[in-house]
Amino acid sequence: MTKRKIIIYTDGGSRGNPGPAGAGAYITDGEGKKLKGVSKFLGVQTNNFAEYEAVVLGLHEVKKMFGKNVRDMDIEVRMDSELIKKQLSGEYQIREESLFPHFIKIWNMQVKDLPKLKFTHVPREKNQDADRLANEAMDDGQ
Repeated sequence: MTKRKIIIYTDGGSRGNPGPAGAGAYITDGEGKKLKGVSKFLGVQTNNFAEYEAVVLGLHEVKKMFGKNVRDMDIEVRMDSELIKKQLSGEYQIREESLFPHFIKIWNMQVKDLPKLKFTHVPREKNQDADRLANEAMDDGQ
């Protein structure tokens, strides 16, 4: 059996920073075929909070979609936030205390269920589907 690859494009945004915030995750297979898109309104939050929430949203959705099989999958989270990518990859420390719970939640998911999880920075123009979902969440929440 070949290993399955899943790509999760994530984006979070805040209008005002802090302001009305939303998170979006666009999930594809390894060839780029859309599997699912999810979004969530977050109330009044910061942009970085929303970026982390988008990662959590996408990872939870993939776990729901594939159950225990997710352990054997190569999962790549692609985001246009270089800061969050570098924090999740262990290159940068987290200075904003409000982000610690998100980091720990993602770390614990990685240890327990997602051992092949990888984080990648992509240019904003390669993240338009997740951006659209995050904006739709903000629009719906306002």
